[in-house]
Amino acid sequence: MREISPTENWLMITLGMALSGVLYGLVVYPGEPMIIGAVFAAFMGLPLIAFERRLVLRPLSRWIERLPTPLFIVSALVIYEVLMSAGYALAALLLWALGFIEPKALTDIVVMPFNVFLYALAVCALIVFILRVRDLLGHDVFTSMLISRYRTPVKEERVFLFIDLADSTSFAEKHGDLRAQQFLKALFAAFAEPVRRHKGAIDDYIGDAAIVTWPLEKGVKHARCVRCIFEIIDDIEADAEAWRKRFGQVPRLRAALHGGSIITAEIGVHHHKIAYFGDTVNTTARLESLCKTLNRPVLISAELAERIKLPDAIAIEDLGTHAVKGRGQTLGVMALKSQAKVAAVAETFDLRIPAE
Repeated sequence: MREISPTENWLMITLGMALSGVLYGLVVYPGEPMIIGAVFAAFMGLPLIAFERRLVLRPLSRWIERLPTPLFIVSALVIYEVLMSAGYALAALLLWALGFIEPKALTDIVVMPFNVFLYALAVCALIVFILRVRDLLGHDVFTSMLISRYRTPVKEERVFLFIDLADSTSFAEKHGDLRAQQFLKALFAAFAEPVRRHKGAIDDYIGDAAIVTWPLEKGVKHARCVRCIFEIIDDIEADAEAWRKRFGQVPRLRAALHGGSIITAEIGVHHHKIAYFGDTVNTTARLESLCKTLNRPVLISAELAERIKLPDAIAIEDLGTHAVKGRGQTLGVMALKSQAKVAAVAETFDLRIPAE
């Protein structure tokens, strides 16, 4: 299936918003030009979507997401109403300037009628509820469950990224389990934005590890799965001082990438979950355990590396084949490094090749 571009996505969202406004106008204001309802709906709805996708007011969006659910709902409703009111005023001014509406007073332009306000409030409440459920389940899981994509098991190809926090046991022994969980919570929160930016999905958290996944075609495109882990590492290093100040140390990660065929199925009765079964998942977990043995922070299987055009900023080191527990065949293993770090190490140890 062809991947929808951001421009196409926004065009579809705008069209959907406009159609909802046309429908509302036909029901509440029959006989009025359809463009009026379409413009009002688009101007009122698009700021909400932009806010939800963190294109506007990003710090505010991150702040309310950390609130308990009751406070999140109230805060989101207030913000959504403000955004919708601003969109309503802009739409009214535009339609007035174009001659589609003739308000009796300025308040008719900048203030929503009470019935429109109630309708907008109901729509806001529904949107907030859906978005909160989606956040709790995960975007891809929510969509897949909504359309019952995996109600019947499906064979597909996926990329998996296992990210593990090194030295988590020693941190817990030194600072206690509660402090260790606060450390992990902050770390997993740091994963969210790079994963979203590179169109991945956080499938699960297991102890001190996180599992990120992509459909294989989407994950290898533009080397998204590789860029994702290095962006996470770069973000943590950029905030090193803040990590030291808050927790006394900077998180050190181990990560492994592998891809292949798996079976995806929706399981459970009272608690539903989309689960992945197959050798690919197990091999990725075993590959991540090799990071410590091989003393490399980021490993990738040779099978997956062959399918990715790595960015120039990433260097690759062939580590040969290794036996992987639970797998009958050996696995080709490669290490990934940032070119900038390779150059820094070379400069430190004066390993630069002299000019001829």
